Amino acid sequence: MLKIVIAPSGFKESLSAEEAVKIIAKGIRKVCKDAKITEMPLGDGGEGFTRTMIDATDGKIHKVSATGPTGEKTNAHFGTFKDDDGKKVAVLEMAAAAGLSLVPKDRRNPFKTTTYGVGELIKAALDKGAEKILLGCGDSGTNDGGAGAAQALGVRLLDENGKDIEQSGAGLKNLAKIDLSERDARLEKVKIDVACNIKNILCGEKGVARVFGPQKGASPEQVEEMSAALDKYAEIIKRDVGKDVAEMPGGGASGGMGAGLLALLGAKLHSRFDIIFKYFNLDEALKKRIMKSELTRYLVS
Repeated sequence: MLKIVIAPSGFKESLSAEEAVKIIAKGIRKVCKDAKITEMPLGDGGEGFTRTMIDATDGKIHKVSATGPTGEKTNAHFGTFKDDDGKKVAVLEMAAAAGLSLVPKDRRNPFKTTTYGVGELIKAALDKGAEKILLGCGDSGTNDGGAGAAQALGVRLLDENGKDIEQSGAGLKNLAKIDLSERDARLEKVKIDVACNIKNILCGEKGVARVFGPQKGASPEQVEEMSAALDKYAEIIKRDVGKDVAEMPGGGASGGMGAGLLALLGAKLHSRFDIIFKYFNLDEALKKRIMKSELTRYLVS
């Protein structure tokens, strides 16, 4: 008997991993009616990551209201589950509060969008007693370097007059100082693991503004402005926080959110595939689900 494992992630602004796996399975069954199919939807940090993780861990979804990328409130969510040590893990995706799909096509301007709602999701997870946080970075509609998320958690990003900068990518142009003294104290006791594209960097010719800015609605002129703003952001982070994020692997993830999460909130960045294999325990799941005396593995992704 042919044994097939279907393990896709979601399709940006289109299908969730759960929807994709059902469609692929339906197609296979039309061709191979006797195939033994194992459906294993995965999450790579983008849209659908939270629900996929919660399904895989028998956790619980929590619905919350958060600030969306354009500043209006949106219906968002995060999940919680217990890990092998019995600790409460909160899992969330930045796309739930700052994803590209939440930005109407006629309003796509990454200079005007914010990750503030992502910080609100982290705060909501802390309020629920999270001891660890697993955060998926992907499918973003923002380019603020994670500044908005940090602001929501008490980090002060100040201009030359000592006033808080605007909560947007454009606000970074006016950044003069970073003050961590009022940051949510609970972050010191919580481990934040970020699943991201570790190849994305913040600054330079291959920086996030130049590579992904156009797909988020930025004009060529805005791309250069955003790139310059992120260069300045990296310089001030290095001076005030002591972290060099300019070309740090993963720093450019989700419009530079990787850099902000690491430098301003104390997170650690991981390859999204490392997270998948760690939390989904894919190899063990394959053995349990389809191996009896012999394992035949066909991975469709």
